[in-house]
Amino acid sequence: MSNLYYLTDDQRAIRDLAREIARERIAPLAAHVDETGEYPHEQLKRLGQQGLMGLHIPEAYGGTAAGSLAFCLAAEEVAWACASTSTIFLVQNLGGYPIIFAGSEEQKRRYLPKLASGEMTAAFSLSEAGSGSDAAAMTCRAVRRGDRYVLNGSKMWVTNGSHAGIITVFVTTDPGKRAKGVTALLVEPGLKGFTVGKAERKLGIHGSPTVALHFSDCEVPVENRLGEEGEGFKAAMRTLEQSRPTIGAQAVGIAQAALDASVAYAKERRAFDQPIAAFQGIQFMLADMAIAVHASRLVVHHAAALIDHGITGAALESSVAKCLASDTAMKAATDAVQLHGGYGYCKDYRVERLMRDAKITQIWEGTNQIHRQFIGRSFMTKPA
Repeated sequence: MSNLYYLTDDQRAIRDLAREIARERIAPLAAHVDETGEYPHEQLKRLGQQGLMGLHIPEAYGGTAAGSLAFCLAAEEVAWACASTSTIFLVQNLGGYPIIFAGSEEQKRRYLPKLASGEMTAAFSLSEAGSGSDAAAMTCRAVRRGDRYVLNGSKMWVTNGSHAGIITVFVTTDPGKRAKGVTALLVEPGLKGFTVGKAERKLGIHGSPTVALHFSDCEVPVENRLGEEGEGFKAAMRTLEQSRPTIGAQAVGIAQAALDASVAYAKERRAFDQPIAAFQGIQFMLADMAIAVHASRLVVHHAAALIDHGITGAALESSVAKCLASDTAMKAATDAVQLHGGYGYCKDYRVERLMRDAKITQIWEGTNQIHRQFIGRSFMTKPA
């Protein structure tokens, strides 16, 4: 990506730093992480040491307050190198935002500096087995008893849930109120009655653990509540609105990696006494990939810039960015496998990993179907 004219010097510096770490420290280990499912401790440590884990955190709490666009720039570079590492990097943002938005001063001072330095990683737990797109239908229940909440139930699909030092867990304190009965609690490992379920065996992002959380009469101090009772759903939706451009950025990184790998292979692979890049059919495939990647990047940056400028109601732009970029990632990765022919189907070439990693970007933080429904409905409420 060229030095885009609208980026500040600080944003370019963050992008370049992330690119250097990603290509020199993270990319060489990506295949090993995918093959073994090994958690990328050292890669995350390096990102923390360079201040990249705290880009979204205010300076008063050890972060750099660099903003959403800067975080997207870094996320794209990390995802280009390793989708697993980028997923945990993104969840640091996702798990930290509720504390920034709804946390007390004591909570912010307790957790945010550790998140900013990378000393502690975060997780975000909203989904359940029966409530994904319909998040307000959750059944994991919290009942207040004195200075404690007693939790019972399970949560699903918790990225980094087995390694996080702090997990923002959304539960219902009044099921009859649906969204208005959702409350956010900060849960730390080691609480009695709290257990982490088995790690899911996934198609891709093998180095990023995805687990269930189980609560059996688990007592969480009231002081660990974020905001007031019934305000959790609002905090969750605000968090997702701000974090969705970063999912788009991750998808752009995967798509750019697919394009780069395809260009390199097309120049090297020969058929009929010439590089296959000389064939118009291959050139058109590469051109379509490049067009989609470039457009997706600009849409992601637009959504992130709206957030940085304090524009309220950027949910539509965030959904568009997430949807377009994730569709681009899947199409670019699939075309990259096709362009590589039989080699693309083998693990010796990274494009088969890119295709497996790309798929999840169309599913998490709202499936693309639910985003399209939201985008379509938004036009129904606008005046003619």
